[in-house]
Amino acid sequence: MPEHVSFLQLLGPVVLALAAVLWVIGLARVLRRARLKSSPWRTRPAPSALPHQRQTAPELEAVELTPAERDAFAGLVRQLSNGR
Repeated sequence: MPEHVSFLQLLGPVVLALAAVLWVIGLARVLRRARLKSSPWRTRPAPSALPHQRQTAPELEAVELTPAERDAFAGLVRQLSNGR
């Protein structure tokens, strides 16, 4: 052990190497578990966090305005646009 290097400086690389090894082992386990869950002989599908998407768009709603309502709406548009 060199005299000018403290114990903590020698311990640092050892701790980092140990953390890297543990991270690689954990990553391998997670990937293996994910691969086993997506295997073709699985009997039930994995639950999804997102709901299934609709295949068609929702129906559009339309309301027919009376002539008085059309005139009121045109007046409102003129008022909000300041006659532009």
